[in-house]
Amino acid sequence: MCDEAQFYSIEQCNQLARTVDELDVDVFAFGLITDFRGLLFEGTKRLLEVADERVALQVEARCWCGRRATHNARLVNGHLVYEGETVVVGDTADEGAPVLFGDVVRYELLCRRHYASGELG
Repeated sequence: MCDEAQFYSIEQCNQLARTVDELDVDVFAFGLITDFRGLLFEGTKRLLEVADERVALQVEARCWCGRRATHNARLVNGHLVYEGETVVVGDTADEGAPVLFGDVVRYELLCRRHYASGELG
């Protein structure tokens, strides 16, 4: 069982496929499909290419408006951003807590409409 598979390298994904083929074991990988920009993660893309089977887990994630949430929006210091590094390290303090270092980075689930418009609830 593999978690956070979106962060795996292409080679690690290939190793998982070889493990299935050569050791005759099942491998279950879980992770996000797209990043905050709406692009496939490198690991996710490769796993989708080599997987014998793909099953989307039915998670009831909702946008603040009630629609199905389809995007993981990144907020930096309270502002939605569409560009930047895939992986960032920032202060993830709760709202209202003192910032210890760097930018405050958090994520909010949004529907496609509100992701595109940048409207936050």
